[in-house]
Amino acid sequence: MKLETSFFEHVYRVVRLIPEGKVTSYGAIARYLGSSGSARMVGWAMNASHQKGDVPAHRVVNRLGLLTGKHHFGGPNIMQQLLKNEGLTIKENQVQQFNFHFWDPTKELPPI
Repeated sequence: MKLETSFFEHVYRVVRLIPEGKVTSYGAIARYLGSSGSARMVGWAMNASHQKGDVPAHRVVNRLGLLTGKHHFGGPNIMQQLLKNEGLTIKENQVQQFNFHFWDPTKELPPI
């Protein structure tokens, strides 16, 4: 259990560094943390992050830019609205111009 908590905290540290107006994917975070097969665990961390209040979980989407975690935000459009407030365009639950808005922690952060 300690390892899981530690992994979640590592995820939260990365997510807190995503710049406003940018998004990343569950898989990109997992790759950065050296656990490329753990995208789902990153998703679990995002689900649990809503209790923290200081983790911008709305900036984490799936590898296609889909708002797959939107139902964890307390309303069907809250995640979309948070991203729109940061200047992103969302259409049919997908970030438009995803490649432009994509933030890759393996390129933007020093190796861990």
